[in-house]
Amino acid sequence: MAATIAVLSQKGGTGKTTAVRTLRDVLQRIGLDVLAVDLDPQGNLSDYLDVDPDISPTIGDVLAGRAQAAAAVHNGIIPANLGLAEAELMLSGKMGRELALKRALNDARDAYDVILVDCPPALGLLTVNALVAADYALLSAEAQYFALQGVEQALEVIELARESLNPDLKWLGVLLNIADMRTRHSREAFDSLREHYGEKLIDATIRASIAYAESAERAVSILDYRPDLAVDYLNVTDEVLRRLGMEEPRRRLEALVRNGLRAA
Repeated sequence: MAATIAVLSQKGGTGKTTAVRTLRDVLQRIGLDVLAVDLDPQGNLSDYLDVDPDISPTIGDVLAGRAQAAAAVHNGIIPANLGLAEAELMLSGKMGRELALKRALNDARDAYDVILVDCPPALGLLTVNALVAADYALLSAEAQYFALQGVEQALEVIELARESLNPDLKWLGVLLNIADMRTRHSREAFDSLREHYGEKLIDATIRASIAYAESAERAVSILDYRPDLAVDYLNVTDEVLRRLGMEEPRRRLEALVRNGLRAA
């Protein structure tokens, strides 16, 4: 069954959606079958992957019971649009509302190696749905002063989901995004997270660069647009695979680095 990872953050602007898109790209290039689920009504991940905004069905249709998850997969993603906000409102009045995504994805889990769920930049019902459906939670934090506070708030929601609905949920770690480790500010944010969370902090950080926005605008993976920056995500993916216990994909990733992109 697929390892299902909910990628979340306490607020927007942490590079979360870019992380989902790029992790997906790397995992696919080492031969894994990956399903991305856009659970953000803004639909940024769907935009990144150049999905027609009028495509149907979407994750909103799935959660509303109008479509099966398998029918809503378009080129490896279940996309989202503003209709997801309506589906969330509909869910809020139903019994078992926190279980909707878990039930929807049950049939899809056998068809993929990894499912990546891009949560909305808020800790509400959709994010709780993702955490209940997931095996792992990966937190994205921006390298700034309030990073620790945001991670603590996200961890409270993870604990709530674990205690009441998903006791098997594991915290995969914290990814520090939009970082310039040449600056004291970013280094202090990293050190603060390391002090509080130890080995749960992923050692590899993602450098801040306008190239991510440029590649998204062109619907081109950063792996192709700026391979020098992509090294950051190769290193992050290696850590994620290690934490998942997926050693064979790690060896394939090592070969990808050796034969194409060179590690920093």
